[in-house]
Amino acid sequence: MGHFRFLTAGESHGKGLTMVIEGLPAGLPLSEADIAPDLARRQGGYGRGGRMKIEKDRAEITAGVRHGRTLGSPVALWIENRDWVNWTEKMAVEPVETEIERVTRLRPGHADLPGAIKYGFDDVRNVLERASARETAARVAVGAVARRLLAEFGVQIRSHVLSIAGVEARVPDPIDWDAVEASPVRCADPAAAEAMVAAINAAKPEGDTVGGEIEVRAMGVPPGLGSHVHWDRKLDGRIAQAILSINAFKAVGLGLGFEAARMRGSRVHDVILPVDQWQGRPWRHATNNAGGIEAGITTGEDIIVRAAIKPIPTLAHPLPSVDLDTGEEVLAHYERSDVCVVPAGGVVAEAMVAIVLADAWLEKFGGDTLDEVRRNYEGFLATIGPRARSS
Repeated sequence: MGHFRFLTAGESHGKGLTMVIEGLPAGLPLSEADIAPDLARRQGGYGRGGRMKIEKDRAEITAGVRHGRTLGSPVALWIENRDWVNWTEKMAVEPVETEIERVTRLRPGHADLPGAIKYGFDDVRNVLERASARETAARVAVGAVARRLLAEFGVQIRSHVLSIAGVEARVPDPIDWDAVEASPVRCADPAAAEAMVAAINAAKPEGDTVGGEIEVRAMGVPPGLGSHVHWDRKLDGRIAQAILSINAFKAVGLGLGFEAARMRGSRVHDVILPVDQWQGRPWRHATNNAGGIEAGITTGEDIIVRAAIKPIPTLAHPLPSVDLDTGEEVLAHYERSDVCVVPAGGVVAEAMVAIVLADAWLEKFGGDTLDEVRRNYEGFLATIGPRARSS
């Protein structure tokens, strides 16, 4: 049984970010060009701050690929932090002679206080450097590799913005994904997008921030991924954990999500269609309110994940807070900040969904080579029709 696993290392203003990916089969076509588009998408979106003008993220493949194909060994990636040149003393690995000013003014909404308590630090920089959302660049790079595996089997993963600062989009059906990517806020509703930009503009001069909601759709996923037999194998639970592990994400729902709690069951559950209405794909449903997963197992419908992103907590007009040394009231520490990260948050959420799906894919269809994975996948598809016909 295969697994897709990864580790990241690196601090926000350190030398860079390191990623190690384990579990990819041998023979998967993979290049740095496969990773670059998603890293660029993460850096975009209206409302981003000064850091994105400094960085030009590029993931270098340093191990696990030869002549354009994976070797079955761990794949290692490296993203340089261009801003490192401005932090060589503050973030030096070796001790320095210069006295470095400690960060002690705690920021509400950040890891500052709980992290300092947990690890016994008297300098909050030891916490904030790793707790920073800079680490999401590493996840997006890993997600691009996972997406490359899934693309071999026709799986596509997209996202769009549902709301920013209370401005809600009217989602068209079907969604024009090219229009989403062209939108400054990655929104499928042009009128709502304009109002979202205005809401971001209104918050910026006040030194404030805004949050919102995004939706991720995974299309072309077959039935049968995940399992109902243990809590930690349920795919919806794995997706929810992955989404809530992203900085600033505070709520997640599958399909109707919270909306289903307000409806009667007769309107919620997805009716299974008879064979003459399948339209070329087995076991179709009349609706997809479940978001493509029932009892922890994919149904064959699109996986639909909706998630809420809080306004990021680093404010240009800092909130009242407390000093870590004295416990007395101060204004919170401020370095620099985005006003809105919701469009970029969708890209990070895509990556995490891709990572979970790649893991579930290799768990179900795993093999040492891409061809073996493909044979396992195709062999499974041959068995999933009505039992009287497949026996």
